[in-house]
Formats: sequence, C-alpha cells, structure tokens
Amino acid sequence: MTRISVVIPSWNDAEMLANCLAALARQERPADEIIVVDNGSTDATAAIAAASGARVVAEPLRGTLPATAAGFDAARFPVIARLDADSVPPPDWLARIERTMETRPGIAAVTGSGDFYGAGAAVRWLGRNVYLGGYFTVIGALLGHPPLFGSNFALRSSAWQRLRGRVHRTVREVHDDFDLSFALRPDMAVLYDPELRVQISARPFDSLSGLWRRIRWAYLTLRLNTAEQSARQRRAERRSWQRQGAQGATRHDPGDDPGTEPDGLIART
Repeated sequence: MTRISVVIPSWNDAEMLANCLAALARQERPADEIIVVDNGSTDATAAIAAASGARVVAEPLRGTLPATAAGFDAARFPVIARLDADSVPPPDWLARIERTMETRPGIAAVTGSGDFYGAGAAVRWLGRNVYLGGYFTVIGALLGHPPLFGSNFALRSSAWQRLRGRVHRTVREVHDDFDLSFALRPDMAVLYDPELRVQISARPFDSLSGLWRRIRWAYLTLRLNTAEQSARQRRAERRSWQRQGAQGATRHDPGDDPGTEPDGLIART
C-alpha cells in the first residue's frame, strides 16, 4: 500500500477547515498523515486542526506558496495529496489517488477538477466550465501538459524533492499550483483524471475585488515564470523529451524512474 500525506494550507479558515477534515475522516482509505499548515491565522485554525489529529506546521511567511512548500517539506510519505481548506473530498478521493499512483508508476502527479458549492446554479456552472475549464484548457495548452489544481492534486514526494528549489517559495502573490505547474520538469508526466473531483467553495466569486486579485496573481505567476523560460521553450523541451522517451520505451521501464512516462504527458483516464 502506498502511504499518503495530505497537506492543507490554511489562513483564517477554521470553519471550512473543519468541514474538510471531517470529509477526510470519512475516507474509505484513511490518510496516513494530515498536515495543516497554519499560515499565521488569528482564528481557531490551529486548534481545530490539532483536535482532529492533524499535525500542525506553522509558516509565518504569508502566502499560499510558502505555506504549501512548508507542508510538502514536512510530509513524510511517498505521495503528497493537496487540498485547500475549503475543499470537501468525496469518500473515495484518497483511494482513487492511491490506485492511480500504484497503477501508473510513470506519472509524477495526478490532478482533477472541482464542483463549486455555496452559490447559485449559474455561478456554479460558470465556475466549473469557464473559470476552471478555462484554466485547464488555456494553461494546459500554454504549458504543454495539464496544470495542477491546488484544491485537488497529488504529487510524488520524489518529484517534490526535485522541484522544491525551483518554485518561488518566498513570493506571496503567486498561485502555488500554477507556479508548481511551471516548475515541473520535461520528464515529469501529469495525469488529468476527470473523475478525481472535490467540492470547493464559490467564494472566489463573492466579490469583484476577490476575483480580480486571483486574476492578477495568475498574471504575476505567468510573468515571473515566462521571464525565466518562455512557454515556447518549455513546450519544445517537453516535445524533445517525448520523442526521446518514445524511442527508448522498448529499453526503459518507467517504473525504474518514478515521475517519467514515455507514452505521453497529457494523459486521461
């Protein structure tokens, strides 16, 4: 059985965190450890996490990326699953991640999408099909592989060890999932599983200012990463690796090198 750490960064999200932790307690396949990263909260975040049996890691540097990186560094097991405090995973969420990681040893990460709660039907539809649908379609085309979705993905710890020095972990105004998606190396395959879904809060749409902040952070993440390497260069590197991987597929067992998969980077179940 593959052991799994679950990492949840949280800042003043005590009530939603309690719902997330309750959903993790109902998993068919329990987490081997749950790490809640308290990102300088002034509410009951740390107390609620501790009461649930989670390990609390303090990260005083505010920002989702610093908090996520601290949680990944603290994780002890071969697979690191990532949720947001407002995520509500279904009972089979961890079982599905475990099955995927065991049956697809060549992938570095698996990601899924989400279904919004806490808003009207029209907002939920726009969130799912335009907001998230646009993220996976547009950013996937830009990167040359499916992007990770911070509310719902899992990464091998061996991949994180290669990436931890490449992410912009001290920068507050970036999206951690977008930044980590840029950091993925050309040989790291990402599986998008449309059946791997969680419920997520519709609070990004509560105000125009909140939505604009997320858009601005996306732009800053994009600008920061493309200044270091253009999207065209990244795609060229990945295509080159894919060709090399295809040529060497008959003599290379991807299970020998977890996180590589010569049969393609954009994979769906």
